[in-house]
Amino acid sequence: MAAEFKSAISLKPMNTFGMDVHAARFAVFSNENELQQQLESLHGNTDSILILGGGSNILFTRDYPGVVLKDEIGGISIVDDSGDEVLVQVGAGVVWHHLVEWAITQGLGGIENLSLIPGTTGAAPIQNIGAYGVELKDVFHALDCISKTDGRKHTFNLEQCAFGYRDSVFKRALKGQMVITSVTLRLSRKPEIKVSYGAITQELQRMGVEAPGIADVSKAVCNIRRSKLPDPSVLGNAGSFFKNPEVSASIHDALKIEFPNIVSYPFGAGTFKLAAGWLIEQCGWRGKVVGRTGSHKDQALVLVNYGGATGEEVVHLSDEIRASVRLKFGVEIEPEVNII
Repeated sequence: MAAEFKSAISLKPMNTFGMDVHAARFAVFSNENELQQQLESLHGNTDSILILGGGSNILFTRDYPGVVLKDEIGGISIVDDSGDEVLVQVGAGVVWHHLVEWAITQGLGGIENLSLIPGTTGAAPIQNIGAYGVELKDVFHALDCISKTDGRKHTFNLEQCAFGYRDSVFKRALKGQMVITSVTLRLSRKPEIKVSYGAITQELQRMGVEAPGIADVSKAVCNIRRSKLPDPSVLGNAGSFFKNPEVSASIHDALKIEFPNIVSYPFGAGTFKLAAGWLIEQCGWRGKVVGRTGSHKDQALVLVNYGGATGEEVVHLSDEIRASVRLKFGVEIEPEVNII
């Protein structure tokens, strides 16, 4: 059966920035066979293909002239149960937070700190999503993917994914070459509860929880995120727009002398991460409105679409913010969002 594509489809409801752009050709796949048929019908013209999940980490600056394939592969299943540890295979189109909620109802821990991160499960390994002291790589077991070039299926283990900070082999050597179809995670019935990062401990105290379980941690994380981050269904955004920059210990120490209140934390041997939100806020951007876009009033790291903004306007704003941080601190901040 030949793959069917639609023409001139609006992508506005499929990206959380709410950019009003269109795809020249569009199709949905809900299993690997459908994806392989679609790829085959494109005759190896892989450069024109954009895989779209939740649209929560993307900024469209124009209509997309190629083919957009939307991933709607569902399903969550336990594929191995050894008692305390459980392997859970998840379809790439499953909404990430739905997976977190499912895991909690099953009494399986490991991803509760990653609650309410927007997007689909298939995007999680590409970005090596992380929050509140936990990264995807901490629970990752394997993933399945399809090569755009020849339609063949491949499996990658933890080492092969080469995870880094908001990074993986799929953002470097294999960028744009693979379509992730499922992710298998190693979850636990006796997880280590991690509450030392950020404001989780304080939020648990506010909630009156003294001996937190995974559901308590998830609720605390959700409360914190909702208090700081705007709802994309109300105000267009893609969450944190910039990555936290990494600097050497010597640069960090020099900045600490000049800016004693700088927010940072050790990261690897001889390096530190700086809080990009703090850097941006010190440059006066928090809550600043520029035309139809701006930096959110509660979190400077979040750039928002106040209505009718174009992707070019958001890019211009991000360039202005980067330039001011570079001028004040001598530090380069990079976008975390994919700009198309």
